[in-house]
Amino acid sequence: MRSPFSHLAISAAALALIAATPSGPTGSLTLREGSTLWFDGTSTLRSWSCTADKIDAALSTPDESVVANTLDGKEVAGTVQVDFPVSKLECKNGTMNEHMGKALKSKEFSNIRFTMTSYQVAKGSAVTGTLQGTLLLSGKTMPISVPVTFGTAADGALRVTGKVPVTMTEWGIKPPTLMLGSIKVGPVVTVNFDLQLQKGSAVAQ
Repeated sequence: MRSPFSHLAISAAALALIAATPSGPTGSLTLREGSTLWFDGTSTLRSWSCTADKIDAALSTPDESVVANTLDGKEVAGTVQVDFPVSKLECKNGTMNEHMGKALKSKEFSNIRFTMTSYQVAKGSAVTGTLQGTLLLSGKTMPISVPVTFGTAADGALRVTGKVPVTMTEWGIKPPTLMLGSIKVGPVVTVNFDLQLQKGSAVAQ
């Protein structure tokens, strides 16, 4: 079942090549409509999924040919930061939304943030890579590696897909419980992403 509760990148790679504004560096890219980020998890009752209904991402690079070079397996200089507000995580269940917000301390720490510090890319049967960076979750920042795959979406947009498991307890988060503790959420969530990046104006998420 697909619903996001993010734990990235992440991912990432959309994480790796997202852009700020059209007035920024010539190689900047912006999120295209249809980009998605979601979290899958388990519980003692059933699996669940939460979606990030709002994503703010920015890629800054001086490389005008960032898409072509990436798809050719070449690394480009640049910085990437991805943010999404905890309040915008939608689990399709009001009780689950409430418990997730409490577990992530959304009133104290409103955003989840991935910041890329470096990445590697390789061209084989597919163009793949690994994003190295940090994940700020519930007020705690820790290093994280996000595996990604690069491809081409419609109209030549760069498509970045991937998933990465995140263990909530490593960030000091107590997995939520429901129904007086009879339902317990598993400590590991998988952050999935399917991001499409293009030159031009950013699309509101």
